[in-house]
Amino acid sequence: MTGDWLDVGALEDIPLRGARTVPVEGGDEIAVFRTGANRVYALVNKCPHKKGPLSQGIVHGDSVACPLHNWVISLSTGEAQGADVGCTPTIPVQVLSGRVMICRESTLRQAA
Repeated sequence: MTGDWLDVGALEDIPLRGARTVPVEGGDEIAVFRTGANRVYALVNKCPHKKGPLSQGIVHGDSVACPLHNWVISLSTGEAQGADVGCTPTIPVQVLSGRVMICRESTLRQAA
């Protein structure tokens, strides 16, 4: 991956099967998720259904259930699962030396 990376904190600061949020000046808030298997994903913090805060949902496997209407969103693709249709933008993320990095360029594109 190329691009400018933004350090959003230590991996250990994100609870297992949980999330934390990252504000983006002039853009949509980003939710950074950590699964029970210690995988990390980042999505725009809005469900494609009614814009519910995905960061407040329940993480199970590589998905999150929206707290408003229980839509299940894939953390890897942002796609709604099952019969639901819609997509939440994903943000490239990587972990380097225990620090979580998100692609700054992608967060700026989301703001446009």
